[in-house]
Amino acid sequence: MKIRCPKEPFLAALQAAAAVVPSRSPKPILTNVKVEANRDEVVLSATDLEVGIRVAVEGVEVVAPGAVLLPSGRLMAIIRESAAGTPFEIHSDGTAAIVKAPRSEFRLPAEDPLEFPAAATFPEGGFIEVSTPLARELVRRTVFATDNESSRYALGGVLLEFTPPGVIAVGTDGRRLAKMQGPAEVRGGGGGEGTPIVPARAMQLIERCLGAADQPVQVAVRGSDIVVRTAVTTISARLVDGRFPRWRDVFPERPEAVRVHAVAGPLLAAVRQAAIVTSEQSKGVDFSFEAGQLVLSGRSAESGESRVEMPIDFSGATVRIKLDPRFMAEFLRVLDPATAVTIEITDAQSACVCSTDDGYGYVIMPLAAD
Repeated sequence: MKIRCPKEPFLAALQAAAAVVPSRSPKPILTNVKVEANRDEVVLSATDLEVGIRVAVEGVEVVAPGAVLLPSGRLMAIIRESAAGTPFEIHSDGTAAIVKAPRSEFRLPAEDPLEFPAAATFPEGGFIEVSTPLARELVRRTVFATDNESSRYALGGVLLEFTPPGVIAVGTDGRRLAKMQGPAEVRGGGGGEGTPIVPARAMQLIERCLGAADQPVQVAVRGSDIVVRTAVTTISARLVDGRFPRWRDVFPERPEAVRVHAVAGPLLAAVRQAAIVTSEQSKGVDFSFEAGQLVLSGRSAESGESRVEMPIDFSGATVRIKLDPRFMAEFLRVLDPATAVTIEITDAQSACVCSTDDGYGYVIMPLAAD
């Protein structure tokens, strides 16, 4: 195998592939990245047996087709430390690989690429297609609410429900729940089987590898695996086993609820200010919805008290609820600061439901009042 390529596109592809490479593994071969060259393209692939990735590299000249298995960390260091804009060459004779730039040359041991587990390719047949901007929001607005430490249910992943003409993503840790939905199209007769639970780590990798806004994202579920294809990347992941909570029960119809409208940016600033004096032992912030204003107050024995007032369009009777400010801040942080947010509350013991006009819903369970 012999290829010539510029630094920048190869480094970008290598960084994406290296995100899957385990730092330590009982199978040392998994700490490598596979470089495959054929007449049409060069593909880098990596896997930890739970998540796999294939990344096509643009702008590469293939002198001789073939494949080589190289240590991910050392290859990354070599490419990263080479001069910007410098073309380089990778040549393998089957026993070793030479990485050569105009003023440097490295000889690396190369293992047999045939022994490396194959990363999944995108399957033939039907699939679901969503836009790249929606795919990004499906991840950003749900994955932060998952819980990899929980032994209850399957809370370490994001639930996907394909309900043409749409898709719903849900993440929860049992104390709050985030739901994002948007349009999706069925291509080739299907592809969205069941309600897969995708590992949070795989969802974050998908977001990282999304392409330009005008390039769609294709999703196929096959048995216990999900495969996602973006412009130049194919990501596969083993689905999370277990039962997901009945998330629809968290969004009940509450005609008696108080609904207050706010803007994400100012509300986030107020929440962060009120939380300054809170502590691990006293981490709640009181949200008091009063005529014309929202009053946020926090307190702890060691840090004192806070009171932050924020004007709102509200004229009903005062309603109070104590919430974890971190949960509210994480919801607001993934929104554009100008986004309009609707906050729905009934009393101090019932869930606080937040929503936006673009299909985002978020539920926070209240803390016990002092």
